[in-house]
Amino acid sequence: MQFHHEGYVSGDPRRQPAAGAGVGRPGELPDAVDVLIVGAGPAGMIAAAQLSQFPSVVTRIVDRRPGRLEIGQADGIQARSVETFQAFGFATRITEEAYRITEMAFWKPDPEDSSRIVRTARVPDDPHGISEFPHLIVNQARVLDYFAEYMENAPTRMRPDHRYEFVGLEVHDDDEYPVTVTLRETETETETETPTYTATGTTTTPTGAERVVRAKYVLGADGARSGVRAAIGCTLAGDQAQHAWGVMDVLAVTDFPDIRTKCAIQSGSGGNILLIPREGGQLFRMYVDLGDVAADDAGAVRRTSVEQIVAQANAILAPYTLDVKDVAWHSVYEVGHRLTDRFDDVRPEEGSRVPRVFIAGDACHTHSAKAGQGMNVSMQDGFNLGWKLGHVLTGRAPESLLSTYSAERQVIARDLIQFDKQWSSMMAKRPEDFDDPSELEDFYTRTAEFPAGFMTQYAPSIITGTDEHRSLAEGFPIGKRFRSPAVVRVADGNPVQLGHHHRADGRWRIYAFADAGGTALREWAEWLERSPESPLVRYTPGDHDPDSVFDVKVVLQEEHGEVDLSAVPEVFRPRTGPFGVVDHEKVYAADPTDDVFDARGVGRNGAVVVVRPDQYVAHVLPLTARDELAAFFAPVLVPVAEPVTNG
Repeated sequence: MQFHHEGYVSGDPRRQPAAGAGVGRPGELPDAVDVLIVGAGPAGMIAAAQLSQFPSVVTRIVDRRPGRLEIGQADGIQARSVETFQAFGFATRITEEAYRITEMAFWKPDPEDSSRIVRTARVPDDPHGISEFPHLIVNQARVLDYFAEYMENAPTRMRPDHRYEFVGLEVHDDDEYPVTVTLRETETETETETPTYTATGTTTTPTGAERVVRAKYVLGADGARSGVRAAIGCTLAGDQAQHAWGVMDVLAVTDFPDIRTKCAIQSGSGGNILLIPREGGQLFRMYVDLGDVAADDAGAVRRTSVEQIVAQANAILAPYTLDVKDVAWHSVYEVGHRLTDRFDDVRPEEGSRVPRVFIAGDACHTHSAKAGQGMNVSMQDGFNLGWKLGHVLTGRAPESLLSTYSAERQVIARDLIQFDKQWSSMMAKRPEDFDDPSELEDFYTRTAEFPAGFMTQYAPSIITGTDEHRSLAEGFPIGKRFRSPAVVRVADGNPVQLGHHHRADGRWRIYAFADAGGTALREWAEWLERSPESPLVRYTPGDHDPDSVFDVKVVLQEEHGEVDLSAVPEVFRPRTGPFGVVDHEKVYAADPTDDVFDARGVGRNGAVVVVRPDQYVAHVLPLTARDELAAFFAPVLVPVAEPVTNG
């Protein structure tokens, strides 16, 4: 974390100076905003948190609840999400309070007595070492708390506007604020209600007074029964698996030996349990198999009592027993897999119209909870869209950037649903239905990279390049998340993770991996700093810090003690802040114990790795490919009238 560059900070350094839209922020919801986010769940809150870093953008997030979420249904935090939390500054703190999953145990019927279960395998949770971050379990409510804190500390001092539910919206493209949204103030607690919507997105639940807010853009992150989705004519299409599960968070006394280990339990009686230990040391969650659901069930299975769920759990756990002392939360659900055909309001017949309304999270994809993907994928939806809205609304990028959101995230959701169908169907199988006794644990190990969040790979587009130069840096696949390497900071000799300095500040990252002699690097750096065709010159406003749009860092091949910092090109030592002090945290050297050039397959002739604001690799290029670097950003960013100078 960097601070003090604008003067001494004696308080919490996470609290950034208020600026722009954050100054004099009205307490009441204004009549016109740049972005209106509907729903303060994971997708909505991460989008709001990202937008809170754009001081000139007026963003408000509304939610029908009367206050913060006290207990959420989601709890699995995949390693990719923890990487994302690092960008928002709270990965370490949430890891400290969370339960950490390091392995998974598999229990099956005893071959000598099928009425008993025995442990048959333990497998590591991350067998491939794909991330330095762990797989965590922590309640969704705490995730939202951390995003709320981040927003409150951001320049815009953003916070959710509670007690507003969505009624409907209309889009008028000829207006400065083309989306007219009708909201209704909720007068009482509404969390237990189940609102229903008409085809136009109007709730049938009568509450308080209505009011209208005009917006340039709207994000509907309002859940599986999304009113915003209905208002733009989208529907969830898919199927039910006709299989029910009871889920409960409990405190209990049990003699089951792996009660604090994630377990997949298959019993001889035919039932299954997915056991997830929870944060705090005692609480745990059980997904308990309730069996197939008749086609004419009409929702009757959802009235299964918690006592019945506990009884079924005891039957599956035999010979072990479960004495439940307290139930923090429970529910019954049927596995369903549904997806919308688009994530914005542009219908196929409208061609390339600029989208004005977007949906994210459960509003556009639903699936089972057992793969722990719902909250994780939803947050990546919001992260993907947040920086794009910020770029467009600040004039940094053309509106065409917004069309990439639906194109990118709809594909990811489709892949998720295909994976979840496999996993949930395997979890529902009887032991005798498997062709191989170890099939379940083998699948878990073989596919570990997918549920951890690392199989996302965006296709080539205006913000993701092609892979003709991928051999220059094999460990940074284009379109996949930037996998952080170990390096040493030259200025102070500290070993650090390079990717941990990628903050959710809306900036692009350009990492220059030096050639052995440094000649190509110096020539590239000179061009980047001074050429009119350089992205740094072409897109950075003259009244901004030279690293305000692009965070440019260099990784040198020699050890840090051999580097003369004063000889490093000035583009890697920019002067920032009102006093023009030098930023010393952009020059790195290879770690001799884990050389990034070897660990990530970076050629000794060097390479340039471009990373998007949401941490995904956008391009890999040679140090000599200056025209290609300039051409890549040409359709993505808008040139400035008065370029920046360093110094």
